[in-house]
Amino acid sequence: MKKLTEYDFPKDLKDMSEGELELLAVEIREFLIDKVSRTGGHLASNLGVVELTIALHKVFDSPRDKIIWDVGHQAYVHKILTGRAKDFDNLRQFNGMSGFPKQRESEHDIFDTGHSTTSLSMAMGMACARDLNGEDGEVIAVIGDGSMTGGMAYEAVNNIGFRKTKMIIILNDNGMSISSNVGGISKFLSSIRTSQGYLNAKKLIKDKTEDSNIGRSIVQGLSNIKNDLKNTVLDTPGVLFETMGITYLGPIYGHDIASLISCLEKARSLDEPVVIHCMTQKGKGYLNAEKDPGKFHGIGPFDPETGETLKKSRNPSYSHVMGEHLLEMAEKDDRVVAITAAMGEANGLIPFAEEFPSRYFDVGIAEEHAVTFAAGLAKGGLKPFVCVYSTFLQRAYDQMLEDVCLQGLGVVFLMDRAGIVGQDGETHHGIFDLSYLNTMPGMTVLCPGNGRELRLMMDWALKHEGPCAIRYPRGECVDDKLIMSTNPDLEATIRKNDGADVDIWSVGRMYDTAAEVREILAGKGISCGLVDVKCEKPLDVSPYFDCSCGIVATIEDNILNGGFGESLRSALSDAPVRTLSFGWPDSFIEHGSNDDLFKKYGLTAQQIADKILEGIDSLGDK
Repeated sequence: MKKLTEYDFPKDLKDMSEGELELLAVEIREFLIDKVSRTGGHLASNLGVVELTIALHKVFDSPRDKIIWDVGHQAYVHKILTGRAKDFDNLRQFNGMSGFPKQRESEHDIFDTGHSTTSLSMAMGMACARDLNGEDGEVIAVIGDGSMTGGMAYEAVNNIGFRKTKMIIILNDNGMSISSNVGGISKFLSSIRTSQGYLNAKKLIKDKTEDSNIGRSIVQGLSNIKNDLKNTVLDTPGVLFETMGITYLGPIYGHDIASLISCLEKARSLDEPVVIHCMTQKGKGYLNAEKDPGKFHGIGPFDPETGETLKKSRNPSYSHVMGEHLLEMAEKDDRVVAITAAMGEANGLIPFAEEFPSRYFDVGIAEEHAVTFAAGLAKGGLKPFVCVYSTFLQRAYDQMLEDVCLQGLGVVFLMDRAGIVGQDGETHHGIFDLSYLNTMPGMTVLCPGNGRELRLMMDWALKHEGPCAIRYPRGECVDDKLIMSTNPDLEATIRKNDGADVDIWSVGRMYDTAAEVREILAGKGISCGLVDVKCEKPLDVSPYFDCSCGIVATIEDNILNGGFGESLRSALSDAPVRTLSFGWPDSFIEHGSNDDLFKKYGLTAQQIADKILEGIDSLGDK
């Protein structure tokens, strides 16, 4: 058998027999385990869709037929089957292949995804465009049952059923998103998975009895019973979709290639919207991932034999520190409740959930609901802490503005993964939050630079009566740095001031970079004051007037548009000062290691120091 890199995919797939496809599935799993163990990435979700992806590319003709992946973290097999196996050595590396679908990579990647519940709306739009343009081709959306906890998916389902737009929805039902699924929809689909036992029992009886007249009578009787049950139990998900105007097929076993191909061909033949309910196992074929699919959802390099990660952290992560301290706060204050949007494990909240299950709310992939639900909790006298990744909280902008800030409610937003996050790329970098939070009246925005500051800020937010956001980065944090000011107003802290030529104002974790810049400039005979900004909004500008100088440089892990630099420049508009701002440009930042990205965009300490020296020289020229 050829190596995966030697095939001409997807063309070669069309001529493969069922047996060859089964062997291909085995080879793909071995390939994924080997490659992801070296680079890190999303493993469990991809192992779960191997047969499904093979069947899709066997039946449909990509890119003429459009295959759209919800979230997109499960598209590794799709990338292999569209000729990109050779690129997996550089998966998620700087200038390498993305871990998500990217149109710039291949014509087979139809939509740049990364956030959940978007596929059905995109697919319907493309299907309607096809029809209006008089074109041919199928449109297929692959969406997980975890994504079906998000409201946007149901907005699309409602519209698809109403319009009767011809398209195919693959409901990939593995019982999980990242953490285990929660809520009514999860229970709804789970009941269907268990009902498969009835069908298995019927098949067993049929196999044993159909050779006799009595046996055939029993089977016929069972068939009649089955038809009655079908309307009340076995077709329950059909009620959900078919009452909305969408034909339902399934449930089918998602690791049987022949069954998948047959069902996909049937769906293709229908001139109407169809949903195929496909049951799969996350982590299928790799025992370590089957046992712990959450761990292997997104994982760094690991030992494929043991499943143990290779890089051991010396310090706890910000997520761990947050979860640990929130638990301590809840032990002391009965008002404290935690809310997450299907990210309990990633946000460090599992100990909280185990200790206080009645005060822990995982609302599914539903950030908008999470925020307004938190507003209701706050209105009822509780103190809600909403724990969400910065990039995902963007989806709830209106709810934060209207339902929390307008009401002046004491909701605390714990914004994990703020700033650049590395290998996940454009859709996951949390570099927009300072800009959108700055537009919200009444919002306090805090930016810790280490674990100790994070805990102090959470304590402060507990007592604060209005809305508050605490943004902290991905990765390790340490506690042995300088402590932030304990002043309840959380004013910016002057770390060093030597009658400076330049003041450097840094936000949160960028203080380390600022301190390094100061040392570089000191070697050039330039004295620098350092201002460590912990409260980005409301902004305290008194440090400037306490140690005014000719140049103020700002450093932030956020886009420059609408960020801290712009806020400070506006606040100092009447002061005789020149500002130089360092942050991310007005563009989407690609994937790669943080070090590579900081270097490319001129945000290393040496690059910033060089720019400041140029600014000083230009002032001298005047």
